Amino acid sequence: MTDEELVAEIIRTKNALLFGTLYDRFNVVVYNKCYGFVKNRDEANDLTQDVFLKLFMKLQSFKGTSKFSTWLYAFTYNLCLNYINRDTAKKIEKQSIPVEEYDHLLIEPSDYNLFQLGVVKLKLALEMITPEDKVLLLLKYQDDLTIKDLASVLNIGESAVKMRLKRAKARIIEIYNEKL
Repeated sequence: MTDEELVAEIIRTKNALLFGTLYDRFNVVVYNKCYGFVKNRDEANDLTQDVFLKLFMKLQSFKGTSKFSTWLYAFTYNLCLNYINRDTAKKIEKQSIPVEEYDHLLIEPSDYNLFQLGVVKLKLALEMITPEDKVLLLLKYQDDLTIKDLASVLNIGESAVKMRLKRAKARIIEIYNEKL
């Protein structure tokens, strides 16, 4: 049974055993995504459980316009982002740099430049950008979502996705070059 067929059957029957199958398919991936945000095993386990509890309650909101795995990853990222923002909203606001400060960047950083960044320094730079930028970059480059998929997941237009990606790439390259 495909993921999408399984989800449709779970929605139809509310069968917890079928949901267990879905959990078995995705729990490791969800845990890894959560751990990437909190860097703590206990917190990542708690977040993983929260994702699946909320997923069971919100599963009927899956409309099938994208692959289930794409929708689940976005669902996980959003929950993790909300978790992080709940306690650190003021800290993030203080660290954020207004977009207007990047208008002077005339050359769009190419994807090639992103891939050339050292892995260790790139991980440090990812921790220094806003969670929103981090989510966008991870969805695009780690999970290989297309611009169209990102637009669908984020409920924004494709041109908005492209602009946000451009700005996120500029911010991470600037942090990488100036602060690390």
